[in-house]
Amino acid sequence: MSTADHPRSFTITLLPSQRSFASTGQTTILEAAALAGLRLSSSCRNGTCRSCLCRLVDGTLQYRIDWPGLSADEKATGWILPCVALPASDLTIDQVDFLESPNSSDTTDIADTKRGRGRGF
Repeated sequence: MSTADHPRSFTITLLPSQRSFASTGQTTILEAAALAGLRLSSSCRNGTCRSCLCRLVDGTLQYRIDWPGLSADEKATGWILPCVALPASDLTIDQVDFLESPNSSDTTDIADTKRGRGRGF
C-alpha cells in the first residue's frame, strides 16, 4: 500500500494551552482543529483575510496556495496562516485564540460561531 492510501499523521500542539490534535499532510491546520472539536479564529479560509494569523514555534509546513497573505519578512519570522497551511511534520503553534466546539462531531460551518476577535492588519 502506498502512503496515499495511508497518509502520515502529524501532531499539532497549541501553545500556551498544550492542546494537541492530529492532522495529515492533506488537511489544513484549521480543518484538522475543527475535526478535533476546536474552533480557531478564521474568516476567509483562503489565505487573504489574515484572521487566523499565528506563529509557528516548531515544525515544517507547506501551503495550499503559492503565496498566502504573508510578507516574506512575516514568513521568515514564523508567522503562518493555518487556513491554508498543511503540516509536513509535527507542529507547535502559538495560538491563544480558540474555542471548544459544543459538539465536536458537528463540523458544520464553524465560521458562524467563531470568536469575534481577528488578528488581521
